[in-house]
Amino acid sequence: MASLLSVVALAAGLAAPAPSPDDSRPLIVRVAGDCSAAAEQVVEQTGGQLLSVQPSGNTCIITVLVQGNGQRPRKVTVRVPM
Repeated sequence: MASLLSVVALAAGLAAPAPSPDDSRPLIVRVAGDCSAAAEQVVEQTGGQLLSVQPSGNTCIITVLVQGNGQRPRKVTVRVPM
């Protein structure tokens, strides 16, 4: 049985308006204890494209795809304290 907190979180996510198909900006949802600031920082520092952000305890695990000079892009995973 789902907890009340997970049901409320799901309902809140469903209530958010869907992004417009013409909107090319990334969708970032801020929540308490989130990793969005850390993800923005890693993307800015690496010049990469954000692939995933995952909170893990007091750490954010951020994975970006970084283009090489004429080479295949490489996946970089960075752990940032929250």
